[in-house]
Amino acid sequence: MIRTFKDRHGFARADVTLANWRTAPYSRWTFQNVRDFVPTAVIAAENAAAEVPLASGFFLDMAMETGLAGASTARAFLEFAQTDAFVMMRRGEIVAEYYAPHADPNAPHLVFSISKSLTAVLSGILEAQGLIDPDRPVTDYLPEAKGSVYGDCTYRDVLDMRVSLDFEEAYLDPYGAFARYRRAMLWNPPMKDAEPETLASFLLTLQKAERPHGGPFYYASPNADLLGVVIERATGARFADLTSDLLWKPMGARGNADITVDAIGTPRTAGGVSMTARDLARLGELLRNHGVRNGRQVVPEGWIRDMQENGDREAWQQGRNVDLPNGRYRSQWYQSGEADGAFCAIGIHGQWLYVDPSTETVIVKLSSQPEPLGDEENQDIFTFFRALCRRAV
Repeated sequence: MIRTFKDRHGFARADVTLANWRTAPYSRWTFQNVRDFVPTAVIAAENAAAEVPLASGFFLDMAMETGLAGASTARAFLEFAQTDAFVMMRRGEIVAEYYAPHADPNAPHLVFSISKSLTAVLSGILEAQGLIDPDRPVTDYLPEAKGSVYGDCTYRDVLDMRVSLDFEEAYLDPYGAFARYRRAMLWNPPMKDAEPETLASFLLTLQKAERPHGGPFYYASPNADLLGVVIERATGARFADLTSDLLWKPMGARGNADITVDAIGTPRTAGGVSMTARDLARLGELLRNHGVRNGRQVVPEGWIRDMQENGDREAWQQGRNVDLPNGRYRSQWYQSGEADGAFCAIGIHGQWLYVDPSTETVIVKLSSQPEPLGDEENQDIFTFFRALCRRAV
């Protein structure tokens, strides 16, 4: 018997459009099929091959305190939090794995703002090669940024989200600057009578707020897209090719990743990367191992140490960040500020990469939560991850 698309997913393919692809229930499918809606560039693995998920579910079904009332196992928490894919590594070995019935373990899943963190890792590799200096002004790389918000800030200001930017991440506003931003990256349909913009041209229309650069942490995705523009300008190479050659292949990724691009090929480095949960876990494991894989230094150890140890705590607190009261932000990565030294990358709709060096644990959670900032706001996801890290395997 042939199962139709609707049989498999509960809706017809024709129901899904560029206008609704990031909304439920379609996102359960679209987050693993972004290429159907937005142009993408491939981040090639050395030898892409399908992988078979871990069969045992024993760890997920053990009784534990998850921090969520009524959820007495890890599986119950993951199901409540609308998880598509979950991978947990301990000392480099996968010890627990979960996939929702609608999820394909080998399909690249959109990781949204975890893309920022991956972009910063690539930037760190280029820094070690002398191609990027974070202390230089952005205009040294992009002279045309003069007159925009980026005209008098440093690359480090951009990396650490300390640009004085007059911009609000209003995810659900269909008419403001954020909607223009989404149209420029080709994530939203064009608006009638609106002048088309490329991603780079949109970025250079942004203006400065009434405060100096280098002040409080102020999270704004355009900053991370600017990183991609600078990287391509500084190297003369495509972001996808650089990532493949300098990171994806050397770290042993088993699947091709991809990144969305605009009408002229500008990469959406703030949120357009898709990858499998296992490959995201491999990225976390690479950083946990100080950037070394099979004896090769893939990511500079000094960059990882700087990312883990630095970041201005006062700037973080001035940014009113309550989820990590002791936290910091450095090079597009979140630091917990706790004794375990945990650090993480986070994306909207429930995307997580969590690394706990103290227990040698890496956790990946990819999701299709209906709201950009949704269900998990009602519980402490960090409590859940810490409980997982403390459990014996």
